Amino acid sequence: MRIATWNVNSIRSRIDRVEAFLTRVDIDVLAIQETKARDDQFPFERFTRLGYEVVQHGLNQWNGVAIASRVGLQDVCLGFDGMPGWGDPSAPEARAIGAVCAGVHVWSLYVPNGRTLEDPHMGYKLEWLAALAAAGRAWLAADPTAQIALLGDWNVAPFDEDVWSVEYYEGKTHTSPGERAAYQAVVDAGFADVVRPFHPGPGTYTYWDYTRLAFPKRRGMRIDFALCSPTLAARVTGAVIDREERKGKGASDHAPVVIEVR
Repeated sequence: MRIATWNVNSIRSRIDRVEAFLTRVDIDVLAIQETKARDDQFPFERFTRLGYEVVQHGLNQWNGVAIASRVGLQDVCLGFDGMPGWGDPSAPEARAIGAVCAGVHVWSLYVPNGRTLEDPHMGYKLEWLAALAAAGRAWLAADPTAQIALLGDWNVAPFDEDVWSVEYYEGKTHTSPGERAAYQAVVDAGFADVVRPFHPGPGTYTYWDYTRLAFPKRRGMRIDFALCSPTLAARVTGAVIDREERKGKGASDHAPVVIEVR
């Protein structure tokens, strides 16, 4: 089974590329982030024609998460227990959706950006990740053999090797000690990065900004991850960061990340 995650940066703008990717790579389950579409704007029929069931959670032109599956789609959850909201008054955003696909509880996650280190949105980001870690611990405490995949755009580069320049990101978001500790708390809750063992070392990125020729200059970040529970991680036999989808006209600024599960 092939499970993928991809921040598409607008599903309506990228649906042609998403269709081509699903066919080219033969994907069974795709976790999608930043759909930027309300549910009534989402192109469900394009997935249906390819044999996929889809669930989407989108409230406005921002954020938005979805899961497309051709191996079943059950027990859909919009958000997780304890997930904080944003705004005044505070309300949950469309940043997390979960469903069981062929026995795997797949989560599509779009972690808040943080904006700047001093912005209130950074506090929201850290609170959001802390709530995810707490939820993950609870899931595994209830069932240590649970097969769970936390997939998505984490907006955190956990290690220095995950950015093209440590100096460039000094004092900026995504690499601060607080953000890295919040990401590590999810790992410590029992979830392993199953892609890094197959793609170790510096220069292995999943995101490249649209400006300043970042992609051809290899100025990227690794911020898209597949974190798996122990039982599921033991089934992962390979992983790919599909740089081909960052090339060409109309590309997202993120590349899909694919894991192979036996």
